[in-house]
Amino acid sequence: MKRILFALTCGLPILGSARALAAGDGDAPAEVKVKGATTAAQKLQQSAEAVTVVDTRRAQQQSADLGEVLARAQGVAVQRLGGLGANTRLYLNGCNEEEVRFFLDGVPFEYAGFPLDVANVPINFVQRAEIYRGVVPIRFGVDALCGALNLVTAERRDNHLRGSYQVGSFGTNRITLDGRYRNMDSGFVAGASFFLDHAKNNYPVEVEVADALGRSSTATLKRFHDRYMGYGGFAEVGVVDRPWARLLLLKAFASTYDKDLQNNNVMTVPYGEVTYGETIYGATLRYEQPLARNFDLKATASFSRRIIDFIDDSAWGYDWFGRRTTPRFPRGEIENIPHDQTFWQNNAYGNAMLSWAIHPSHIVRVNITPQGNFRTGEERILPTPGAPDPQGGKRNLFKLVTGAEYESHWFGGRLENVVLAKDYVMRMEGEVAGTTSFNSVSTSSHTIGAGDALRYRFTPWLYAKTSYEYATRLPSAFEIFGNGVLIRPNLELEPETSHNFNVGPRVEIKRSPVGSFVVDVNLFYREGDNLITPLLTDKFITYQNVYRARTYGLENGAQWDLPGRWLHLDGSFTFQEQRNVSKEGPFRAFDGDRIPSRPWMYGAWAAELRFYNIVTPSDSIKPFYTGRYVHDFYRSWESQGLTAYKQVIPAQVTHNVGISYILAGPATVTTTFEVQNIADAQVFDVFGLQRPGRAFYLKMTGDI
Repeated sequence: MKRILFALTCGLPILGSARALAAGDGDAPAEVKVKGATTAAQKLQQSAEAVTVVDTRRAQQQSADLGEVLARAQGVAVQRLGGLGANTRLYLNGCNEEEVRFFLDGVPFEYAGFPLDVANVPINFVQRAEIYRGVVPIRFGVDALCGALNLVTAERRDNHLRGSYQVGSFGTNRITLDGRYRNMDSGFVAGASFFLDHAKNNYPVEVEVADALGRSSTATLKRFHDRYMGYGGFAEVGVVDRPWARLLLLKAFASTYDKDLQNNNVMTVPYGEVTYGETIYGATLRYEQPLARNFDLKATASFSRRIIDFIDDSAWGYDWFGRRTTPRFPRGEIENIPHDQTFWQNNAYGNAMLSWAIHPSHIVRVNITPQGNFRTGEERILPTPGAPDPQGGKRNLFKLVTGAEYESHWFGGRLENVVLAKDYVMRMEGEVAGTTSFNSVSTSSHTIGAGDALRYRFTPWLYAKTSYEYATRLPSAFEIFGNGVLIRPNLELEPETSHNFNVGPRVEIKRSPVGSFVVDVNLFYREGDNLITPLLTDKFITYQNVYRARTYGLENGAQWDLPGRWLHLDGSFTFQEQRNVSKEGPFRAFDGDRIPSRPWMYGAWAAELRFYNIVTPSDSIKPFYTGRYVHDFYRSWESQGLTAYKQVIPAQVTHNVGISYILAGPATVTTTFEVQNIADAQVFDVFGLQRPGRAFYLKMTGDI
């Protein structure tokens, strides 16, 4: 007899993600058991930490990338500067991508081996995403202001081989391979992963073009200079569960990408030859072992080298048809200055945490995390021959974050509390090219922070969390030194600080007469000083300190599974107000304005229908649907200029539909056909850049 499962999701189980991680079947949803939780994801979701766990297994079968998946989670907004391979900006509770720190298996993302940002990580490598709101546990050892995102890839160490291939519109091809081997007798483990992404990104866009008389009109044309190619690999070897090492792993990585740049930040000027790219390689060593009774050590060391290239040396200008127009002298399309630049940045990172279990219900932890970025560069086309190379100065950034926390459990585990303290040290040394020589610039800072996270379980199906942290976020190397492409340096950036507060209940009702029901609500408040925010011209982005900003809002989600699991509903909604409240300094004129170019109200929803036993007893078919809404927002300060002429990112709704066929067995094979943005709506994100319209994708995944 056929069984039918109908699911309304946000593309993934967002609030009930821990539930899905407990599933014995790779597809069917599972349930979180309040007592006797057995997985790390379940324990984390139910801990005092302000975290939401997102399972990625359903999304691995679909064509949505990790950026789309994260954008469906409550409180998360993801903006893109174009199609596949384009830079992205991720927001959490209104905080931008630098104020939220990113990790891959607990290692900061910039040391983890991917040359692009977190949204472009192949989703088939990621088992789950952990979204931390506000308080960031000391084990991460970083200076996050508003939260963190940790992508977990390394927990599955059983023997397996899996891969995926996706082909679709705009010349898209994506391949992933991942395999692991474990010898149970010796504890030896080994693994390797590989990915390759390619896209022409030649999707239609609506632009202004001029006729032979110079008259402007609107035309829909295909992008002609937006190709992307990226690929990389990872190899891991080590041992687990040995008397002398609970875990000892060495992971080597190398990856690279090349990207064409089609236009300026506001999509008014086309480029025909501007290109950039990046290569990263390095290694990470992880070690975990009990040192003595009740003492435990976890340590990580990582080194990576990044090489960033940027070329803008065209002798011609281009129009939106891809035709050469007029010769350019001097050469260069972006700013009438030619560039052939390379930056070299060495990154070193260490993290060590010692835990002492005073009692099963009382644990003390201390953590120390040093990290350094050392950069230099070369401009091969000097604007003034004989003058110092403006990119050749040495630029070094050193950070040291130390922390301590005390975790306690009371009343039979109903109450869990974690109190913590952190210390932040930063030292920056740079060289700025003068007329005839380099001038030295240096800054340093030292701040402290503290916080507390509490969870209380009222009943087996209701618990609430609240947390507070006074946090410091030190400027990143890319914010201070730029990225060698579109982000310009600002050596005068200062650390930003914030008071962060979160509170909200979570309801998990299981096996009731009307099914399973999960509701998660979070209220948040941020009061920040020296907020670092990206501000732009039509060509470049520069990070600057806003004197003071205040953010508050509500994020929530709900999930419902009917008895028999034939109906599943899931949705999320986020509202937030982030205002500049500077009373002095360069931004006092915008007191009361929303911070520009950030979405402040958005939501997501989806649907999934499943039929079992179609051809064989082990197959199924899943039609699915996802949707997302983003309210309109201003691109610049809302009080600047006349209302009629203000640049607005319009409100937008997108719809995606697809169908998957799953054949389970010794090898599970899934074939998915999906149409994204089926209504072909115009979608804009950062600074008014247009994203792809309607697109068709076919994806196959296999797992042995």
